Amino acid sequence: MDFDALFNAQLDTLRQEGNYRIFADLERERGNFPRALNHGGSGVRDVTVWCSNDYLCMGQHPKVLQAMHEALDKSGAGAGGTRNISGTNHHHVLLERELAELHGKEAALLFTSGYVSNWATLGTLGARLPNAVILSDALNHSSMIEGIRHARCDKKIWKHNDVEDLRRKLQECPAGSTRIIAFESVYSMDGDIAPIREICDLADEFGAMTYVDEVHAVGMYGPRGGGVAEREGLMDRITLIEGTLGKAFGVMGGYITGSAALVDFVRSFSSGFIFTTALPPALAAGALASIRHLKESRWERARQKQQVAKLRARLDAIGIPHLPNPSHIVPVMVKDPVKCKMISDVLLDDHGVYVQPINYPTVPKGTERLRFTPGPGHSDEDIDHLVGALHALWKHCALARAVA
Repeated sequence: MDFDALFNAQLDTLRQEGNYRIFADLERERGNFPRALNHGGSGVRDVTVWCSNDYLCMGQHPKVLQAMHEALDKSGAGAGGTRNISGTNHHHVLLERELAELHGKEAALLFTSGYVSNWATLGTLGARLPNAVILSDALNHSSMIEGIRHARCDKKIWKHNDVEDLRRKLQECPAGSTRIIAFESVYSMDGDIAPIREICDLADEFGAMTYVDEVHAVGMYGPRGGGVAEREGLMDRITLIEGTLGKAFGVMGGYITGSAALVDFVRSFSSGFIFTTALPPALAAGALASIRHLKESRWERARQKQQVAKLRARLDAIGIPHLPNPSHIVPVMVKDPVKCKMISDVLLDDHGVYVQPINYPTVPKGTERLRFTPGPGHSDEDIDHLVGALHALWKHCALARAVA
């Protein structure tokens, strides 16, 4: 059998639909982010990155780099294997203590990524808790969905951010079931924020566990970067807070925080933790430095909010449609996969602007978009340049403008 023919047939379909993904060959410039070098077919060119999840440029911060250099020189490159076999590096212990303190919890547990922490934790909770029913928001991330599938427990999908539908789904759960409400605080594609207080009220009423994914919120919200739950004064009402070290904290890794018993339960039963090589000590040290800095510093968050507001105002002024939301994510709506990819290509090739098109299956068909994430490193001149390029391309593609 010609297996390559089978593979290529489906890849060709992706290309025809405008959903085939091409990765730009970028090289970040230390200390100069969001500037990067694009290694393309016409040589190496300077570009400005507009869609990074390194929201606060902490991946370039001198404190983070120094901590990683020191840990690398002291402990070497890798962790040596799983923590069960090779032991727990002291940098892991320090980082888990810091994360637990950040979220006001008794304990924390590190994973290799936010995807793994969601998949492993939800899979373990759903599989091992008695008569578990996971109630999942309809727009939860793929990692949460895969964790729920892996659990093979009962599940109910509630309408996105709809607490009345969540109530109905909770009422449908069998008596004696262990209810787990799983949701995100900031949804990364639309940029909207969950009604956490109302969800907690329902959890209290029905005796349910609350599981919140704060990966797009940690570092970004709250007086110390603890996320939306910290900003709203609700961390003590959340059973389990999951987060990432790879976005606003600028490094790599995922984690959960909760009671000592909950964290020990996941540590002891989760295959996604037990059988996975631990984070390198240098990454843990860098994350620790980043968290400690953002607990004290307000500048990065304030500057980031300022630049988001400026970009939104400039887009409004020329009628470029973007989803209104209270977060740091600016989704510019193209609503056509081919044009979305074309605009992305022209921005990169002709204007030195890198923004990845967001097409199906990441978002539903007909809602294709360019997802901009302004950060503290973007200057006012960067915003002017981006908006000017979008203005010209919107006209060239005959796309509809927003009505003021």
